[in-house]
Amino acid sequence: MKYSYSDLAKMIDHSLLHPTMTDADLKAGCELAAKYQVASVCIKPYAVKQAVEWLRGSGVLVGCVIGFPHGNSTTESKRYETELACKDGANEIDMVINLGKALGGDFDYVEADVKAVCDEAHQHGAKVKVIFENDYLTAGGAGLSSDDFKRKLCELCERAGADWVKTSTGYGFVKQADGSYNYKGATEHDLALMRASCSPKVQVKAAGGVRDLDGLIKVRDLGGSRCGATATAAMMDDYRKRAAAGESGESSGKIGSGGY
Repeated sequence: MKYSYSDLAKMIDHSLLHPTMTDADLKAGCELAAKYQVASVCIKPYAVKQAVEWLRGSGVLVGCVIGFPHGNSTTESKRYETELACKDGANEIDMVINLGKALGGDFDYVEADVKAVCDEAHQHGAKVKVIFENDYLTAGGAGLSSDDFKRKLCELCERAGADWVKTSTGYGFVKQADGSYNYKGATEHDLALMRASCSPKVQVKAAGGVRDLDGLIKVRDLGGSRCGATATAAMMDDYRKRAAAGESGESSGKIGSGGY
């Protein structure tokens, strides 16, 4: 295989964020994450302390979402939510930018918002992933094209101290012409753009649209180091099946198909 099991498993942030998930669902998700030896779980703020206990000794980190999923909390709320999560044992923070402020061109606000979370997290030894929600940015904003807008966000996030820039929440549903709601999530174009728009010290995370092993491999090929996923078991079971059959592990699929 092109990449080892650990190379790919340690890219996965196993997502435990669906609004209907019960405590039993969250525990089962943590157990699955430990079984497959992924990088982390990404869990709801109230469950961080319990997840730390469930995962103790497993080598799997605990990540927590902040200002999720729409990024509209005040900066102080995001900072305090980060403080609480870190005190409960979170190793990583996935925060959402204030999209309205960004689209309105108030980039100083957005940068200060991100910096407040990064500064708080870093005081506790935690790292920060900053979510853009690219499905909402397809028309650009603040007089910038979509690509230039995303480049601008990458630049300000790096200045603010972000450890990762991240494509999506997985819940950025956009109303379509037929009245339905869906999203693309991570796309190959956006991952390549975001990787090229940051220095090597800032990593890139994909979320949304990565639903199988080929998609996960493609994220790594494009320079992504983490990937939000709910299809963890299917991905890594497929890896073991292919490795046993002596396959090369070259990616033949695409990402950005919606859902994760």
